[in-house]
Amino acid sequence: MTNRDLLASADPATFADEATQETEDQAGLDKGKRRDVQRRLTGLGFDIKVNGRFDKSTRAVITRWQAARGYPKTGFLNTLQHQALLAESVSTARASLGSSDESDADRPARRRGGGGVHHHRSGPGGLIGGVVGGLFGRR
Repeated sequence: MTNRDLLASADPATFADEATQETEDQAGLDKGKRRDVQRRLTGLGFDIKVNGRFDKSTRAVITRWQAARGYPKTGFLNTLQHQALLAESVSTARASLGSSDESDADRPARRRGGGGVHHHRSGPGGLIGGVVGGLFGRR
């Protein structure tokens, strides 16, 4: 789905209404939903730490997402923008599943955090390797 398709299917009021802390509070984004927003933004190519807090870096990513979609750039979400983000990330996930040979059911479950050994690389090579590995599900 292209940005044009997304824009054509979105409610025009979504683009006119500015989001504020108040509208975001009205959307009922608890910590779990904030994590979901962060995961979806990351899935759309906006890399962000998934921690359930809308800190300065998350606000910057939300602002970039809004700018790329033609929304007023506030760094806050309103209910319509939140719904648009959910719809966009679902559409993107379906498109990528359609172009992939394996479905989510075929992939082994991945857990974040918890136990296990984490290998940290240093230097620019480690950063690039980590990014590329992250794209392909390797650590």
